[in-house]
Amino acid sequence: MFLTIDTEIAWRHHAAGLPVAEVAGRSFEPGGVGLAWQLDLLARHGLKACFFVDPLPALVYGLAPIRQAVEAILAAGQEVQLHLHPQWAGARADAGASHGRFQLWEYDGGEQAQLIEAAAQLLGAAGAPPPIAFRAGSYAADDATLAALAALGFVYDSSHNGAGAPAISRIALPPDQVAPVVPLAGGGAVVEVPVTVIEDRAGHYRIFQPCALSTGEAAAALDHAVGADHAAVTIVSHSFELANRAGTRANAVHVRRFAALCRLLDARRMELPTAWFGDRRALPLDRADRPLAPDRLRTGWRQAEQLWSNWVEERAA
Repeated sequence: MFLTIDTEIAWRHHAAGLPVAEVAGRSFEPGGVGLAWQLDLLARHGLKACFFVDPLPALVYGLAPIRQAVEAILAAGQEVQLHLHPQWAGARADAGASHGRFQLWEYDGGEQAQLIEAAAQLLGAAGAPPPIAFRAGSYAADDATLAALAALGFVYDSSHNGAGAPAISRIALPPDQVAPVVPLAGGGAVVEVPVTVIEDRAGHYRIFQPCALSTGEAAAALDHAVGADHAAVTIVSHSFELANRAGTRANAVHVRRFAALCRLLDARRMELPTAWFGDRRALPLDRADRPLAPDRLRTGWRQAEQLWSNWVEERAA
């Protein structure tokens, strides 16, 4: 079980021209359910989580907010790995008017390697150990990303997201690839650990993420993974995901789902032990694991929850 939390300054708060403290606060500690709350809940349930931290906003806001986030994660005994939204490389303190290209695959292999190396150095300057795992912002990696990671000595990538493939997530793997694999693009050096998806209708995939799946769908996905002896399950959340998009109050639907997920993983720790990438566990690389198949009742219940989340929780003052 890889429970991963993408930890980043949200571009939307930067683009809104908010003061630095508000941009950082609404990204890392929004509505009282950000990093501090998540770290406390993980500790209470005895779970391991990997926090993929994007350090590139330090080019605009300085290292202080990134260092504060990294220090909090490490002090809680959790893992920090590398995340990267490349638009920050061209950003300035101008409410989003200046920016680099938004998708990592918009850069050639050499440019990607330079961005990843620079981001790794910034992450180290913020106090993190050298990263061995990577996730592209918006999952927007391609085969050139894997080659760049291999050249830089990374061991794992976790960018493949079948729910966004091939439009955004462009590693040359099928959308239903959920098992770890070593793609040829990485020269046999990088293990791709795809984000877990479920099939919510025929040929359509949905990411395993608290803001995307109901508690029932999450439980069914875990049952499916255990029953089919999946090599790994990779869940995604965000530092700001449990709050509304404005970052001003908790989203009760998302909070409830995340808390239920932690309870499930706690209760099932013997069959679904959480892991860090730094554990370097031996992962089977030859599995043909399949996503959870569609179920109309589960999907319908989640759609009703999503309506409430979008129309009530997101709009409440």
